[in-house]
Amino acid sequence: MAASARHRCPVNAVPLSEDIALNDSVSRRTFIKAAAITSLASNAWWAEAKTNMSEDSHLLLAGTQTGPSSKGIYAFQWDRKSGELKELGLAVESDNPTFIALSPDGKHLFAANEIDSYEGAKSGAVSGFSLDRAAAKLTHINTVSSTAAGPCHVIVDATGHTVLAANYSGGGAASFHVDAQGHLSEAVSQFHYEGHGPVADRQEASHAHRGTLSPDNRYAYINDLGLDCIHIYQLDSATSKLTPNDPPQWTAQPASGPRALRFHPNGKWAYCVHELSSAIDVLAWNSKDGSLHSVQHLGLVPKDYHGQAAASEIVIDRTGHYAYACVRFWDKVVAFSIDQSTGKLTAIGIVSCGGKVPRHMTLDPTERWLLIANQTSDNIAVIQRDPKTGKLAETGNSFPLVKPQCLVFA
Repeated sequence: MAASARHRCPVNAVPLSEDIALNDSVSRRTFIKAAAITSLASNAWWAEAKTNMSEDSHLLLAGTQTGPSSKGIYAFQWDRKSGELKELGLAVESDNPTFIALSPDGKHLFAANEIDSYEGAKSGAVSGFSLDRAAAKLTHINTVSSTAAGPCHVIVDATGHTVLAANYSGGGAASFHVDAQGHLSEAVSQFHYEGHGPVADRQEASHAHRGTLSPDNRYAYINDLGLDCIHIYQLDSATSKLTPNDPPQWTAQPASGPRALRFHPNGKWAYCVHELSSAIDVLAWNSKDGSLHSVQHLGLVPKDYHGQAAASEIVIDRTGHYAYACVRFWDKVVAFSIDQSTGKLTAIGIVSCGGKVPRHMTLDPTERWLLIANQTSDNIAVIQRDPKTGKLAETGNSFPLVKPQCLVFA
């Protein structure tokens, strides 16, 4: 990997089209984000980096799709004033850690190893690491079977003792218990889904894509791109056991492909991004029974756009006033304002994602910057944000990283 390189990249602002559909749906951020670091390029380099670190610096961790030029999770020094990233090298070697999540206390990191074979079985894996923040290193604790092939997402609950994994290729989900030392148990609960959706080449079977915890940590939600639904479970945080809820699911419009889900900071609404239809549903959340109900459904791409599009991610700022959704292949980020009484979205702008095929994005700790992992263009784009208006800048910085998949501030 090349050391800290940067160039300006056009993030060409696109005039907001009136053709963007605004119909009806919601999401909140109970999502407990995560990441970590391990074996940096050299002790001398890291010592120098720590010396140069100030209160304006943070640590960014990036999970990648591994191959000849990428070996696992990478670490960057983040300057919140300038929006600059300095690569610190390989944090830890890991097999295809396409999604990473940090425990609430920041001591442990968990990774979804998106592979199709683990220890001779048709399964992916979930790995746990301890994080030494001062040394910026990850130490491997253990790895367990994800119970089905191709896990593409992991999340840690509010207690830090439950990890959920969504198995995309295998069409299922599993929960794991985590002890005080960060050791992952074998699966406490596992579910394998049957059926198919109307899109023959994408919904030939179940494809679990994301796990999300409710604001009160009592319910778990599994987005199923293949079956056009969100499976709902009750979570026993003491044991990490999942029990099917009543109602057992929320059903999306046919051929939607529910991919990502986030709760609003106020806990009233949730926002579901659909990959296949490139749309968003704003959902009202019922805390009494865990159910979700449609409030608004809106398209993300202009009606006159006829190219390929696949929505991938949504983030919401801490104030709950603004949301941002990215669409792959169209390669744009759509900014929204959020109605504080209804949770409904209104588009306020569109900019380039600063690369090709944005797979994941996150706001930095100051929320003055939006960072985007662009998978195909092998870069992390950094776009400045105005916290008062929610608007994104027209240009941004670009930093190289091979096949970035997930970005987490530690």
